[in-house]
Amino acid sequence: MLNYLWGFMILAGILWGAANNSLDAVTQGLLDSAGEAVKLCITMAGVMSFWCGILEVGNRSGLIEWLADKMEPILTFLFPDLGKDHPARLPISVNMAANMLGLGMAATPAGLEAMKLMQEGKQSKATNAMCTFLIINISSLQLVPVTMIAYRSQYGSSDPTAVLGPALIATGCSTLAAVIFCKLMDLGKAVKEK
Repeated sequence: MLNYLWGFMILAGILWGAANNSLDAVTQGLLDSAGEAVKLCITMAGVMSFWCGILEVGNRSGLIEWLADKMEPILTFLFPDLGKDHPARLPISVNMAANMLGLGMAATPAGLEAMKLMQEGKQSKATNAMCTFLIINISSLQLVPVTMIAYRSQYGSSDPTAVLGPALIATGCSTLAAVIFCKLMDLGKAVKEK
């Protein structure tokens, strides 16, 4: 569906440019945008490489396991179906920590690993823990939105860190709503089973 949408938008832009005798401007806009995309990718690759390296150092030094241990009460509250020795708890902790740092791209591999470990057998239906993890991951509490700060810095913002407060408030509200929703759904399921 998105392919059709993008194809339509590109075609509409070209036709609009042709109808208004501004194909040169359309071509120049495409070239400028491609150059900006490459610059942004290089900047983001550097930022992500740095933070993925930090996560790897944390993993090898035992910091990630320490963090998972400290997050135990939160994980027990959010995922009561997962036992304390469940192997998915470590990648869930890594994913949540990366998201708190605003590193959604670095959080993805840990999130995929957590989902794989939470899948029980070969069933095709998502478990409560999987649904809760997905919703918490999407709401993504961000204490330091590193990616957004990098974007703002790349594009010449005079104060790239000005998003810290608004991002914390917005993601705090979304995460609180996600937790309330998940707990209400768990309560509804428990009532239905009785």
